[in-house]
Amino acid sequence: MSAMSIKVNPNFRNIAPNYLFSDVAARVAAYTEAHPEARILRLGVGDVTLPLTGRVIAAMAGAVAEMADGATFRGYAPESGYDFLREAVARHYERFGVALAAREVFISDGAKNDCGNLTELFGDNPVFIPDPVYPVYLDSNLMAGRKVTFLPATRENDFLPTPEGLGAEAAIIYICSPNNPTGAVYDRERLGAWVEHALRTGSLIIYDAAYEAFIEGDVPHSIFEIEGARACAIEVASLSKTAGFTGTRCSWTVIPEELLAEGFSLRDMWERRQATKFNGVPYVVQRGAEAALSPEGYAECLELVGYYRENAELIASALRDRDVFFTGGASSPYLWMRCPRGMGSWEFFDWLLATAQVVGTPGAGFGAEGEGYFRLTSFGSRESTAEAVERLRACL
Repeated sequence: MSAMSIKVNPNFRNIAPNYLFSDVAARVAAYTEAHPEARILRLGVGDVTLPLTGRVIAAMAGAVAEMADGATFRGYAPESGYDFLREAVARHYERFGVALAAREVFISDGAKNDCGNLTELFGDNPVFIPDPVYPVYLDSNLMAGRKVTFLPATRENDFLPTPEGLGAEAAIIYICSPNNPTGAVYDRERLGAWVEHALRTGSLIIYDAAYEAFIEGDVPHSIFEIEGARACAIEVASLSKTAGFTGTRCSWTVIPEELLAEGFSLRDMWERRQATKFNGVPYVVQRGAEAALSPEGYAECLELVGYYRENAELIASALRDRDVFFTGGASSPYLWMRCPRGMGSWEFFDWLLATAQVVGTPGAGFGAEGEGYFRLTSFGSRESTAEAVERLRACL
């Protein structure tokens, strides 16, 4: 078969041929084929297991009934989201003392999608990304041909990079708090240092708050709790882990009116981009999201979060008992453990799978600084998590 003569995006040469979680799935599949009798317990990919809450289901059922009636049927959703949900998100931020206009909120079908798609708004800026961190930040910028500089997140800095030592050049800066994979959470002082740096250098922060519902204590749920952030930050958030919407798909991106660059409003640019490339989140899903953010619905969602927090504590107890260093687990569904006996990340993955039939995620897949670490998640059922914990105790 002869090759085509078209040109392709050469930047794809700069990304790994396989996505991290695809590699994990392939290794697990190979092990399962070789050991069909094995009962594998998964503490790896961060998918949820609890069902949607009662109020979410009732709201979605009501919306389905509306779709069956010609008088209330709806077709294409507004690309930026129905007003009722944009307003519900703005009210949600009032819980943190943050005031937003509904038109600054854009409803989408996934924080991952928006984190990648936001790159289309920007020219050839330097990009700063923590290492280790969620792969979409790096891969989406490499696909766009951007120069990426890593900010080491290490045990020495509590896995929370700071702007200390960075120059005065304007850049795009990614921050995820609570962090995936390390579980580290920025306090007000450290997050404030990033806002101050962005304001001083004319930089933009893209802030991923996908796990804010897990936060405990007096740390920011939103970057907009920090004075000045409206002039230098975009925030992406999601109901995937808060309300169990991993398969239902609903998120939002907040772009304040103050964000201006080279005579352009970033809010207006994103609105135009979405109108061109996105057909909106389905009405039924948006009604479910509205219910999840209501006072009663949000209380139900926090019960789901509490369940996963308890799972995290079960895992943490096993690691503490075996004197294994880890972070996360508190204010985060992720636990970031040091691989025992000096093992590498993928070495420990294979060893743990073969020894205990437990699956986690190799830290090296999140960046070079993740080598020698391993991510465990608390999103399994209570039964499978408890069994996995006992297997960990037995083998560590």
